[in-house]
Amino acid sequence: MILINVKYRIRPELADQWLNRVDAFSRATRAEEGNVFFEWYRSPEDPTIFVLLEAFTGSDAGEAHVTSAHFAEAMKFMPHYIAEKPQIIYTDQAPDGGWAPMAELTPLGHEAGA
Repeated sequence: MILINVKYRIRPELADQWLNRVDAFSRATRAEEGNVFFEWYRSPEDPTIFVLLEAFTGSDAGEAHVTSAHFAEAMKFMPHYIAEKPQIIYTDQAPDGGWAPMAELTPLGHEAGA
């Protein structure tokens, strides 16, 4: 599995438009066969910062994503919105990687035997 985190700083005058602008791109990406998730988050401390968490089943799925028509379209409009070059964390996980329960935290009333 490929896990990618991208931090975007959007121009202040365009920040409130960002999620609407990337909506079609996000929906198209989520519909890709190898997409695991594709989620946007906005910083509560700095409303110009958005973080994209995305994952794909493997390198073939990642390659299909970056060569898709919707990715090419996003690369055309995004430079008009960003205030600086985005920062990225890219990791290629083990083939059986993915979401797993967090060991340190359990909701109240769900403890073993409760």
